[in-house]
Amino acid sequence: MFVDVILSPCDGRVEKISISKNSRFYEWEQLFRIKKEDGRVEIIDIGLSGEVESLEVMEGEKVVAGEVLAYYKEDLFVTGSD
Repeated sequence: MFVDVILSPCDGRVEKISISKNSRFYEWEQLFRIKKEDGRVEIIDIGLSGEVESLEVMEGEKVVAGEVLAYYKEDLFVTGSD
């Protein structure tokens, strides 16, 4: 398994982190919530499941577009629901 990254799609402030180090996450589960400068909220999710290797930001921290939010290992087995 290789380690991949979750990147911030925008500038803003981390409002909520829904995962923790070594936790599992599932497809399209909310991982982060970032509040943009204009007040809109960006929900960060990805279309696969995996395990969090490390978190690189904390709630309340400012981030910029392209900044690494977390590192994760992708699951090699298929999961999903109808």
